[in-house]
Amino acid sequence: MKETVIYWFRNDLRLTDLPALAAAGAGGRQILPCFVLDDDAAGDWAPGGASRWWLHHSLRQLDTSLRELGSELLVLRGATAHTLIELAAQVDAGLVYCSEAYEPWARLQQRRVHDTLWAAGIEVHMEPGALLHHPEAVRTGAGEPYKVFTPFWRACRQQPEPAACLPAPKAKAFAAVEISGLPESQWDLLPTRPNWAVGWEAIWQPGETGAAQALQNFIARALDDYSEGRDFPAANKTSRLSPHLHFGEISPRQVWHAIRQDGNADPKAAEKFLAEVGWREFCYQLLYHNPEIPEKPFKDTFGEMPWLADEQHLKAWQRGQTGYPIVDAGMRELWQTGFMHNRVRMIVASFLTKHLLLPWQWGERWFWDTLVDADLANNSCGWQWVAGCGADAAPYFRIFNPVLQGKKFDPEGEYVRHWVPEIAGLPDRYLHAPWEAPPSLLEETEITLGDDYPSPIVDHKTARESALEAYRIVKGA
Repeated sequence: MKETVIYWFRNDLRLTDLPALAAAGAGGRQILPCFVLDDDAAGDWAPGGASRWWLHHSLRQLDTSLRELGSELLVLRGATAHTLIELAAQVDAGLVYCSEAYEPWARLQQRRVHDTLWAAGIEVHMEPGALLHHPEAVRTGAGEPYKVFTPFWRACRQQPEPAACLPAPKAKAFAAVEISGLPESQWDLLPTRPNWAVGWEAIWQPGETGAAQALQNFIARALDDYSEGRDFPAANKTSRLSPHLHFGEISPRQVWHAIRQDGNADPKAAEKFLAEVGWREFCYQLLYHNPEIPEKPFKDTFGEMPWLADEQHLKAWQRGQTGYPIVDAGMRELWQTGFMHNRVRMIVASFLTKHLLLPWQWGERWFWDTLVDADLANNSCGWQWVAGCGADAAPYFRIFNPVLQGKKFDPEGEYVRHWVPEIAGLPDRYLHAPWEAPPSLLEETEITLGDDYPSPIVDHKTARESALEAYRIVKGA
């Protein structure tokens, strides 16, 4: 009888190019696939609502793929180490394999699992698979982690080319599951009362198949225009791979090789896209070596930042009711789809931290709950970058003018008109600054500011001056 080995799926919900899964099945062992629902392990960083929606559908798709191979995904709930020990006893397994994770809570969890299971006589083996390079692998000449992206990415590019992708195990590698796990109806991952994710199934295709399709679609429709097109939210020129990468439905190696092997791609565009993959690597390295980043500013002096605490301004921002159309369009896109275009993410984050002077952690938390691609490393570092307190951050005096940003990156107003339909009748000239429209035009288009659409909750010039003064306090601290 073949030895049974447990494979503990984490944020690696795929079968292809998964080093730990390949290692689990080595030597003819049979793999028992499982996933443990253990929100307590993540503490304050348990998945938000949008992530839980995605996780449900990704687990379902992984289960479907495994059933096609004569197995299934055993979904269990409980403290991970205890649950794995119980499962190992049920199936007489002495080996557990998993992918290495890099978030602070996940590193604590895997150490706890490793030590607890080994004490019970069960071996635990971890393999990398979520990044192109392990966070310990790329360091400065002085042996320190990088704090600036450009030299970090240059050093990454000097590393050997990522290894070839691994095929998925054959059907015979998987064990038939003869014990019962949680039925899908008891996963408790989907929103109810209300179901705010109605219609998301038409927008997204979670799972490994959807990830592969998203990558191929991006290469075919947008890669050549990526360098320029990526900044325009109305253009369909971004990959939308971020949730698939976050949940490990596709590996960065698969993305890397697909881009590099596309002989028709514009080299400049391909390099620009790969550099964005590099930013993902950089953020993980920062989080790995600075585990406090999700809560505390990377630059210590920002602990003195005189943030405000205006809950009404926060609610207006969250609901897309700030009176600045490009900001409101982004926040509404986020709420209705679980996603926001990257350029607009920077605009709305700058508005929160520099126009409203609200703590970046407030925005980070809202994104954590509402983004389907909520990723601790990228979300935390992205917010710190915009706020000016992170590694290699935007300078403190860089304050996006939301009117100019809208005019520059949504010049024909297609994005704003889609998400802020109440002002769609305004001509392009006034669309990004409705308060500048003549009263006669507002009357003609039947728009009453403060009623049909809010007046700006802050004045840009005044807010900018207040932000600069606040940042000067920090700069002089």
